[in-house]
Amino acid sequence: MQNAQLIIFYDGGCPLCVKEMRHLKRLDKEGRIQFENVNDPDFSQRYPQVEVAKANQYLHGQTRSGEMIYGLDVTHEAWSLVGKGWMIAPLRWPVIRWFADKAYLFFARHRNRISKLLTGEERCSQCSID
Repeated sequence: MQNAQLIIFYDGGCPLCVKEMRHLKRLDKEGRIQFENVNDPDFSQRYPQVEVAKANQYLHGQTRSGEMIYGLDVTHEAWSLVGKGWMIAPLRWPVIRWFADKAYLFFARHRNRISKLLTGEERCSQCSID
């Protein structure tokens, strides 16, 4: 993991997911985040610890220590690393966390339809964060 503090394993075929990764990459001036598209042909060889089917269901991340984190915990960690964690910190507060996690799982499950509504694209075949 080079000198990154977090690897984000994201769905590179999801226009909304790619849009967020692009935004994070622009904000990540220190190179603290490594972005990995789970749909890359060699992904499973490079990251055998990540089950692609599950990573395509909800966001996965790996910290520098090797700990796997998921969903909004990945989002919070990433935004914290780029100095914007305060913006989503309330989503990790005890009572709000439960509701936020349920809302995130709903979004993750329906992200292609939501993407179609918001961007006009349900899936993209060659999305890139570069």
